[in-house]
Amino acid sequence: MKKILLFAIYLISASVSYAQITKTKNLLIVTLDGMRWQEVFKGADSLLINSKYTADKKEVRKKYWAATVEERRKRLFPFLWSVVAKQGQLYGNRDFGNKAELSNPYHFSYPGYSELFTGFPDPKMNTNDAILNPNINVLEFINKQKGFAGKVVTFASWERFPQILNTSRSGLPVYSGYVPVLNQDANAKLKYLNELQHNVPHYLGDSTRLDFITYEFSKEYIKQYKPRVLYMAFDETDDMAHEGNYKFYLERAKQEDGYIKALWDLLQSDPFYKDNTTLIVTCDHGRGHDPIDQWKDHGADIKGSENTWFAVMGPDTDNSGEMKNQTTTFHKQLAQTIASLIGLDFRSEAHHEVGDGVKTVIKK
Repeated sequence: MKKILLFAIYLISASVSYAQITKTKNLLIVTLDGMRWQEVFKGADSLLINSKYTADKKEVRKKYWAATVEERRKRLFPFLWSVVAKQGQLYGNRDFGNKAELSNPYHFSYPGYSELFTGFPDPKMNTNDAILNPNINVLEFINKQKGFAGKVVTFASWERFPQILNTSRSGLPVYSGYVPVLNQDANAKLKYLNELQHNVPHYLGDSTRLDFITYEFSKEYIKQYKPRVLYMAFDETDDMAHEGNYKFYLERAKQEDGYIKALWDLLQSDPFYKDNTTLIVTCDHGRGHDPIDQWKDHGADIKGSENTWFAVMGPDTDNSGEMKNQTTTFHKQLAQTIASLIGLDFRSEAHHEVGDGVKTVIKK
């Protein structure tokens, strides 16, 4: 009986200590759709700059090319390499044997986002169609926790996220595509954005909005409502790649890096978020590389599109910078990593397989 009692006390104390080990109170999660690890870690690709996929080659070289990898990647992602690399960690540089990969075999958007947030590669999630995801995701799990209810929100350019995050079950607010913010107390800027998003060019199609609008919504929502977890999903890097426009692919990547910097600066200027917020940046899938024509595409038959990457920075993550140890992390591990950063165990309530968190993300 004493042994049982002692074991129960141990479990309770372990649970309490687990919930208290992190300093992170808030999360900013950002995805860049279809952004390759090659550009993240090596900057602009000379083969693509000099290919048929790049117009204005001279202009692109002047803006993005430099003699070294370190200079090139900093030109393309100045925030990632000037701030995150100094204060946090970046995973997925395969040139050092530090691999980040999808576990799902499909290598396109819906399965990638599903794996990212549910923590496992469900073989039934094998389409980009508007089917409801039956699997509990880490954002809805967090939204059910004390202090987080009503404080978890998504802004996404692609219209498919209400199905990926199953809003009909989860109850999560997901403002994707052209979904407006209809809160009665929404400020004047949010109401203006509801209108503006319909008046700007719809060159991405009738259902996917511009990343600039998604960013502006996220910024204004943070200012007014102070969410504890905000997920912002950009889309245009993937769109520009599918169109075979390498110049615009690079420009959108740099633009999105700038949006992330602006939001991070906003958070660090606000006492509610300062020094207690963790940033996670990643993608949903990679792209092809060899032959070079496969850069436009991704999928089960495109070698290299399973390769991903992620970056993390916050009060619980040390400043190891670019990770160079030879190991492989999987996309399915990020859901538990996200939960662990705020002292939670997603596996306990997910009701399905969940990948282990990436242990090196959180300081011992």
